[in-house]
Amino acid sequence: MDPDKLDENDWRYHGEGNKSLVVSHIQIPRVLRLLKYPAADSENPQQTAEQAYRQIQNIVDFTSNVMSSFIGEQYIHSGEVVKLPLEFVRQLSIKVQQQRPAWRCNKVMDIYSGCALCLPNLTTPVYAPPTLTPPLCIEIKPKCGFLPSSKHVSKEIKTRVCRFCMHQHHKVSNGIWKKRSLYCPLDLFSGNRQRMNFAIKHLIEEPQNNFKIFKGGQLIYSSRDRDRDDSDDSSDSVSSLLNQLRVYFTCGAQRINGHAGNKSLLSDFIQVLVKALLSGGGASTVDSSHTHTEGRSFCEASALNRERLRHCSQGLPSDCVLSRVLNTQMLDSLDIEGLFPLYRRVEQHLHHFPKERSRLQVEGPYDEMFLQKLQKCPSEDDGSVEFAMAKVHQYRAAMTAKDCSIMITLMPTAEEEDDQQRSGAPSVTFRTLSFSVAVLDLDPKPFESVPRQLRLDQKVVNGYLRSSSGNGPKTSQQREDCTLLFHPV
Repeated sequence: MDPDKLDENDWRYHGEGNKSLVVSHIQIPRVLRLLKYPAADSENPQQTAEQAYRQIQNIVDFTSNVMSSFIGEQYIHSGEVVKLPLEFVRQLSIKVQQQRPAWRCNKVMDIYSGCALCLPNLTTPVYAPPTLTPPLCIEIKPKCGFLPSSKHVSKEIKTRVCRFCMHQHHKVSNGIWKKRSLYCPLDLFSGNRQRMNFAIKHLIEEPQNNFKIFKGGQLIYSSRDRDRDDSDDSSDSVSSLLNQLRVYFTCGAQRINGHAGNKSLLSDFIQVLVKALLSGGGASTVDSSHTHTEGRSFCEASALNRERLRHCSQGLPSDCVLSRVLNTQMLDSLDIEGLFPLYRRVEQHLHHFPKERSRLQVEGPYDEMFLQKLQKCPSEDDGSVEFAMAKVHQYRAAMTAKDCSIMITLMPTAEEEDDQQRSGAPSVTFRTLSFSVAVLDLDPKPFESVPRQLRLDQKVVNGYLRSSSGNGPKTSQQREDCTLLFHPV
């Protein structure tokens, strides 16, 4: 990528998170990820160009040296730091501003450092076979897939109801989302295909920030705009989505519309995603002959009717992406309540010995030595600041895994049939859908974020207890069947 030939008109808005904004090239399968900061600081940037460069380089190092060791190199794309002309960045910021969701505009794009993270655009893979139909890319943010069992947990409800389900009550009551999602991460991470199907159905029904679909690099399905004040049934948007997916799973006379056709198509689509999530390696075809690991528990808030489960066997293949992500999440063995005293130990030590920040690698570097501190942390607390720091580092890696994105790219392999007499255009018969799986959004969480995480945990748990007081866990008869409804297309 030649900095002298960069033109803002060759790039388009791709998406954004809390800390960065992403633009994609209209022809080359590349994206640029640029930092954001509060709009109030737009005239006075919070850090220098050198600090911005180091922040992005830390993301690259943490991804390639730390997270790849836990999740697997085959799933990781680390990217590289690039320096961009400031005028290009300013013009790019002006161009994408009108395409940004209004609720994201409390932060602005960094236009002062000229630094960005360059990554492959997984929504338009360069290795996709040439067909009439572009590849699909599904982005899933699975969130935390286990219940804490730490002795430090003070509220028993945390061992029965998962954080995501409790957080849904908090977000709806605070107006962040208008409708509560019935997706439960424990169902997705169970390894039980029926539970996984159920979880993905609810991701599709109420995607929020946890589910997106791209077609040929263009976003075609995500959460409904939070600025819109409507309460329409989601079946319209789901039916519209399935109409776009129809060509990938059916051909010729099988392309039927209506409720029955949509129900079958939805099932086919979900089964492909489940197979991809349970398969080993970064790119492969489906292979279900894996040895499964220990099963995971149920969340009491899940809408799934356990009495209707046809197969009780559960557990994840040890080399699948969900297993890798889950095992990394479980580095959080103490829960935030057990970790916070260790954080305080480190904080007090640094107050008296501020130069120790470098030796303890509080802000990196994220190298082999940092990784060894995570991997070789003793199980028993010896009272040292080194033990406390290692547990905080483990927690930071776990939080990164809890907030990562899994990208499933589906690439149709096809042969054209001359069927113009019947339809006026060639029809496409798909023999297989090859796929690749990758993990993104693997930034290191700041050391100073621990107190904020404790406050959020307390707020979410207490809010859930208040909202559910007097309403015990639902019985199987009270749980929703949660069947998606479709309008004919």
